[in-house]
Amino acid sequence: MLNNYALVCSILGWTLAQIFKFILTLVVNRRLEFERLFGAGGMPSGHSATVTALVIAVSRQCGVSSVEFAIATVIASVVIYDAMGVRHEAGKHAQVINQMVKVSKEDDIPENDISANELKESLGHTPLEVLGGIMLGILIPVILPMNVLPVGNL
Repeated sequence: MLNNYALVCSILGWTLAQIFKFILTLVVNRRLEFERLFGAGGMPSGHSATVTALVIAVSRQCGVSSVEFAIATVIASVVIYDAMGVRHEAGKHAQVINQMVKVSKEDDIPENDISANELKESLGHTPLEVLGGIMLGILIPVILPMNVLPVGNL
C-alpha cells in the first residue's frame, strides 16, 4: 500500500488537515481539543484535502484524460459538495435544535422540557474551510515526488 502514490497523498491530505485543525484550535482557542484530530468540521477541510490530493495525484500518475482521473474528480466533487452543502446545513440545524432544547429547559414549564443529548454542531465546512482543504490537497502531490515511495510489493 505504501507504494500507491495516490493513496499515500490522500492519507497525507487527511492526516495533515487534522493536525492543522488541532494546532489551529490550540493557537486560537488556547486549549487542547483532541477531538480535532479525528472529528469533522473546521479549518482546513479534511474531506476536501483528501479528495483533492487524490485527484491531483491521479492526474500526475494517469493523466487528465484517464478513466481514473474522471472517477476521482466525480467522487471529489460529490464529497466537497456534501462537506460544504449538506453537512454544513446539518450543523446549522443542530445549532438551532440545541438552542431549542436549552430554552425548553430554562422556561420552568415541565411539559415544555425537551429531553435530548446535545447534538454535534461542527459537521460540515464553510467555503473558506473547503478552500483551505483544497489548497492543502493540491500542495501534497505537488510537493511529494512520485518516485520517493518504496518500489515493489509491500
